[in-house]
Amino acid sequence: MRIAYEEIWAVVENGHQIGYYGSMITNDTSKETIAEFGRKYLWWEPVGDQPHSEDRIIAQTMNLGTYDDILLLEQTVGRPRLVEIMLHAEPGWINDRSWEFWRGRLSLATGAAIPNGTPRRAFHAAMP
Repeated sequence: MRIAYEEIWAVVENGHQIGYYGSMITNDTSKETIAEFGRKYLWWEPVGDQPHSEDRIIAQTMNLGTYDDILLLEQTVGRPRLVEIMLHAEPGWINDRSWEFWRGRLSLATGAAIPNGTPRRAFHAAMP
């Protein structure tokens, strides 16, 4: 099987490349890899009729994955997508320890501004 890769660069306003994010798998292998992570890290049935979303599978792999799996995840989806997962993660998707690992890793590699803490649930009742 031949795997295609795409290089991703960060670009500053004047158009000069400032850093290399890494390579990303760009063919059907990425969907197969994400599906395999879903089978490995999401052992419960999804709520309702819909399967677990790719974002949920990626977040769970970020949370529980082995080091080899996270290296494969970075290569499969790319660091910019992992940043997006963190910025849009729902409460409970990524624990504090994994959040700190990924925040440091991705902030350093991409320059992205990622919040210090994980998303939290809010239980404030609306006042009439």
